[in-house]
Amino acid sequence: MQQGSLIRSGRKLGPDVWQFRWADRGPFGKRIYRTRVVGTVCQYPDADSAHNAVTGLMREISQNPLHRSSPPMTISELCGHFVHRELADDNTWRSYSTKKAYRAYLKRWIIPHWGTTPLFEVRTMGVESWLRHLPLAKSSCAKIRGLLSVLFNHACRYELFDRNPIRLVRQGAKRRSTPSVLAPAEIKALLDGLGLRERALVLIAASTGTSE
Repeated sequence: MQQGSLIRSGRKLGPDVWQFRWADRGPFGKRIYRTRVVGTVCQYPDADSAHNAVTGLMREISQNPLHRSSPPMTISELCGHFVHRELADDNTWRSYSTKKAYRAYLKRWIIPHWGTTPLFEVRTMGVESWLRHLPLAKSSCAKIRGLLSVLFNHACRYELFDRNPIRLVRQGAKRRSTPSVLAPAEIKALLDGLGLRERALVLIAASTGTSE
């Protein structure tokens, strides 16, 4: 790996870990070898997934004057840095359910579309237009918009970027249409013609409002 190496290291207790090693310069020009644990093999089961996490980490390291010639950071690299820093198991700032939802939105929607895009090329109106064409409920689009904003705030916090283009993106969370509400008699008539499993599904949908 350029400007460092990624290795798998065993431990006496617990699963193996991925370690990133690189050389840096001390205040008097002396070369210093550094090591940082990227995560366990449970978090990153193969070298490719660990490499993606390291790519974002290298951007933070590149603040050293020796590495300032690196190319512009991409959304995929920022996502790797964010996952490593904010969604790790030992980070208690966010709940397990929030981490799981963030990972799903990153993997399913954000990285496939924006992954190779440099941060400086992300535009407010481009993101707004993309969100409006997603085949998702407005509430889901609003969550994706919120996560994109969190990503750019993360980049600003670690001095990987200097602005948040998502701040002015407009995305409502209201329903696209008013849901149909069935009267008790209509629900009963619907249940009469269904099997046991289908009756259970209809009752769950009717009581929780999950059908839209």
